[in-house]
Amino acid sequence: MRKEKLNELKDLLNSLKVLKLEKVHEPNSFIKGEVYNCSLNNGKTIKREKLLKGNKDGSAVIILPIINDNEVILTVEPRVFTKRTVGVGLPAGFIEPNEKPINAALRELQEETGYTSDDLIYLGGFYQDMGCSSAYNRSFIALNCKKISEQNLDKDEHVKFFTCYYEEALELMKKGYIEGCNAIITLDRSKEYLLRRKKWSLIVKKKQKE
Repeated sequence: MRKEKLNELKDLLNSLKVLKLEKVHEPNSFIKGEVYNCSLNNGKTIKREKLLKGNKDGSAVIILPIINDNEVILTVEPRVFTKRTVGVGLPAGFIEPNEKPINAALRELQEETGYTSDDLIYLGGFYQDMGCSSAYNRSFIALNCKKISEQNLDKDEHVKFFTCYYEEALELMKKGYIEGCNAIITLDRSKEYLLRRKKWSLIVKKKQKE
């Protein structure tokens, strides 16, 4: 990875590093749980707890934004309960009630980065945590990203964004800078699509020269 880009990322990580965690004794306002007795087809009954976020299941979208054909946008934000206390990932956010996932992806992309896209590619979905949640996340690639506004973050959101080559993003994942499952799954799923796209582009360019 380019030395100057790695130094830029390290500066962003340092700027959002958590210096102190202080436990607050107050009722949970966002994360809640429900308890269910579940009757199985084999006649057994099991008890399970279901996690809710903001009284919703917590389904989300994750977006890999691509600008200039080979540059991607990564996010850097506090992840206070991790070892580093700061996470490197991708723009992401919850799907609102009655909101289509593709609309949620465009909204979250613009809110967190100020960019938008006219070409979103759906990469598939996955459950966030099947043991205690019904949250179903969707991954997207956002092509032809253009900056149209400034960030529009919530009060407690502190999100910086960082651009690098796609190959450098994969390198950051291998080196342990990108550790969140949402970003890892989305980056892994993007490889096949972007490889096919690159091969197709090379074929088109070759035919144009002939």
